[in-house]
Amino acid sequence: QVQLVESGGGLVQAGGSLRLSCAVSGRADSTSAMGWFRQAPGKEREFVASITWSTGSTYYADSMKGRFIVSRNNAKNTVYLQMNSLKPEDTAVYYCAARSIGSSGFRSWGQGTQVTVSS
Repeated sequence: QVQLVESGGGLVQAGGSLRLSCAVSGRADSTSAMGWFRQAPGKEREFVASITWSTGSTYYADSMKGRFIVSRNNAKNTVYLQMNSLKPEDTAVYYCAARSIGSSGFRSWGQGTQVTVSS
């Protein structure tokens, strides 16, 4: 069992930046990768980016490439999402999620952090 706590959300103007953090506690060593997802009002939750703990391999949704950067600090069991050149359409609740070793999906989720981008 892992617990995930996101932080770093807030209100920012278009063109600005934010860095989200996701602290992993509990059985962090049972996870192989971390992901960031987001859900805007009235929309489905969508994948943003992911990163593996061991090699740091990263994957991004096409619309986030070049603006968002996912990174991790293994010593702190923390994953980050650096978001640059933010747009009003990036407004959403951002969630981090953990993928267990041997699993294909993200099964553990944080409570989410609100990101609001004003125009």
